[in-house]
Amino acid sequence: MSTPAENQPRHERRWIYVGACVILVAMGVWAVLAFSVVRETARAQDKADELIAALEDAGARTPDKDQIVRVLGEDGGATCANPNEALSRATLLAQLANGATGPGARPVIADSRVVQGQLLIIEIYCPEELDEFQAFVDDLKTDAVTGT
Repeated sequence: MSTPAENQPRHERRWIYVGACVILVAMGVWAVLAFSVVRETARAQDKADELIAALEDAGARTPDKDQIVRVLGEDGGATCANPNEALSRATLLAQLANGATGPGARPVIADSRVVQGQLLIIEIYCPEELDEFQAFVDDLKTDAVTGT
């Protein structure tokens, strides 16, 4: 039995090899990216479970686990971006107001539970920011105003 002689020019076979290598590399890159996304999703799911348990222990309503994963991810999202920066604190303080706009807006004595969810998120997702934010929250004038 003999091997037949190759009739195809070398440059035609080169495109087959190059195409196969490009497809192989693309599949490898896709596999690495898919693996990291799955790992990040697992971390986000674990942290969401931890937050749900903490919210239930605090007696708060708990959002859906998928909502928590989408909003906070594995790093806390916007809540942990810069919780101790001036703009983040000003936004929080603006929400602790009477709801009026313009010159009628006034700060109010908010309920003492109003920032507990944010504290739990910071505690679970970005604990390195917790001490400074806790000191800021402790300086707020709050009281049990809702009666519950």
